Amino acid sequence: MSRPAPLLFLLGCLLFFFAFGNHQLQGSTEARVAGIAMEMYLDDDWVTPRLFGESFLEKPPLSLWLDSGAIRVFGGTPWAVRLASAFAGLFSVMVLYAMLRRFGRPKTIAWTAGILLATMASYWSNVRGVGEDALLALGVTMALLAFFQGQRHATMGNALLFAAGIAIATLSKGVLGLAMPGVVILAFLLAESLMDKRLKVAAWLRPGLLTLLGLIPLLIWLAALYQRDGAHAVSEVLLTNSVGRFSGSFVEAGHYEPFYYYLAKLPQAFLPWNILVYLGLWHFRKSLMANRYLLFFTLWILAQFVVLTLASSKRTVYLMSMTPAAAVIAAEYAHVLLQRLKAREGASSLIGRIARHRQGVVAGLLTVVIASYLATAQWAMPRADVELSFLPLTEHIQTLQANGQQVALFQANERLGGATVFYTQRVIKGLDTEAQLHEFLRASPGNVAVMSGESEPAAPLKVLKIMMVGRQAYYFVGE
Repeated sequence: MSRPAPLLFLLGCLLFFFAFGNHQLQGSTEARVAGIAMEMYLDDDWVTPRLFGESFLEKPPLSLWLDSGAIRVFGGTPWAVRLASAFAGLFSVMVLYAMLRRFGRPKTIAWTAGILLATMASYWSNVRGVGEDALLALGVTMALLAFFQGQRHATMGNALLFAAGIAIATLSKGVLGLAMPGVVILAFLLAESLMDKRLKVAAWLRPGLLTLLGLIPLLIWLAALYQRDGAHAVSEVLLTNSVGRFSGSFVEAGHYEPFYYYLAKLPQAFLPWNILVYLGLWHFRKSLMANRYLLFFTLWILAQFVVLTLASSKRTVYLMSMTPAAAVIAAEYAHVLLQRLKAREGASSLIGRIARHRQGVVAGLLTVVIASYLATAQWAMPRADVELSFLPLTEHIQTLQANGQQVALFQANERLGGATVFYTQRVIKGLDTEAQLHEFLRASPGNVAVMSGESEPAAPLKVLKIMMVGRQAYYFVGE
């Protein structure tokens, strides 16, 4: 492999951008985030994110800024609002490769780690969707890799990379963006102090001071938010939506799962390379004391897993920040397996034949995996639009509006609210109470309300049309 970095970059581009815009917004996250980004663009308000006219302060707005900027440049299309996530995924892959080379790892291992990261199913699907998790993973990756390199060679470049990573992570996920790299750094410094039996004050102070530098962009936004909306808005970002989600006090946030939730998800967490990750962790367990490099990436996985398990709010996508470390462990163990195969080249058995053609076997396996992702992007994702896309529903709303009818949304969920704002590029009237619903429908015989429900609305409401998005029925009603 004469030019591994350009090849990895091209494969990353192919995986993350191929057939990028051939399907509509799918799932609750894409519809919600795209709608907030569109509303930010329409209002030209870059301080307070809003959904359906109401402040939406679950997370800081880095992904929304990037998505709104893409809408301004490329128009309000699904592929435009996916660009930030895709570039974040590509940058994460290339940063991982570059930093592993700086750690002194061979090109083959660094390249393998990069391509294993790019082809992890959960990682691939998330970086091709709208949301902030790919940016969080990029920030965490930058910060942790810069931290480890800084422990070996403290340079201005490492310091800036660390601070930039903290800035990206915290502007994407707030307190969680600080906790995810912070818990790994804490665990590693504690382990080093115990193994060396001494406390290196500089090693503890350096990441702390650089973290303060990385927090400046978040603090600037919080100051602007405070000036605009007051202390309650800042508290909602930092306490209600961060601490509250972790402790479970913010009940409305949802996603609350039992403590063993992530244990049950382990079989699918790093597909299709799960076996390499878990066997690698077991294989290297006895060498961690002597190998700080392997210790660091092992603690990266374990420390973040513990924190996520302790949190009340749980989703599989939260494991995304662990995937770069998992890719490194998998790559290192794959290298061990290939070296064992190389030692069996002279055998006359099936293992010997595989060993003699191991490079072709590996290339064939990667080709199959990459081809399966490309086929999914080209054919499976567009087919999913039939059930998952809000576009037919929003097009029907626009048809009614074009005919002079007024349309309102009754107690719209985040998915419907976000999708209608994104596709219609306007904020449709919202109705919160049944009294408002009946008043709106009686104001004009042509008025139509859209509502969701488990059963068909009862009289005096008259169902004009039923449309399904996934398993949810949406009713167009009049009186």
